[in-house]
Amino acid sequence: MDIASNIKDVKSRIERAAARAGRNPGDITLIVVTKYAEEPAILAAAGAGISHFGENRVQDAERKILRLSECELRPTWHMIGHLQRNKVQTALKIFDIIHSIDSVRLAQAISAQAEKAVPVLLQVNVAEEETKGGFEKDELSGAVAEISRLPNLSIKGLMTIAPLVDNPEEVRPVFRELRKLHDTFGMEHLSMGMSNDFEIAVEEGATMLRLGRIIFSER
Repeated sequence: MDIASNIKDVKSRIERAAARAGRNPGDITLIVVTKYAEEPAILAAAGAGISHFGENRVQDAERKILRLSECELRPTWHMIGHLQRNKVQTALKIFDIIHSIDSVRLAQAISAQAEKAVPVLLQVNVAEEETKGGFEKDELSGAVAEISRLPNLSIKGLMTIAPLVDNPEEVRPVFRELRKLHDTFGMEHLSMGMSNDFEIAVEEGATMLRLGRIIFSER
């Protein structure tokens, strides 16, 4: 696979999607997801200019981050998968930002164990899928109020995982709804958009994209 070429292609597509929406592509952070990637591929992505990486599992992330630190690679690491409360202590040691706060109890656990303000995003189950975690839309306001009062947490935005569909246009309403919620609360970031739908996410206001398969797969 040619990771550098894949990254160049993705960045071009992000720029074109941003232009269609009248946005500055510089306001969009590309987070390369390393769930199925090992150290050589991650190093190749870093060599192609990527400075933000995301992981779904704490155990895998810990192993990769420790090995990569030996190569003096210290990018920004994003926790984007479901975080169990018994993994919070480890997560706080290795991640710079957590995207997947899906309950007040998890937020409380992070607050209790953190030694400094942790930037977090609240996961919203916009599509109301039974298999997905996150706050329901009608409970988000109360959750924001409660979590905002916790010490050692800084709510930076909202995150969602859109349904996997054949036609990306079908998820546009999901991204649009998250953008409305984001604007209601005046938050900074919108983490939405994956390999199959990131251009729609950019058009609808995403500030963080989480892309893995399209970066590390063969064309």
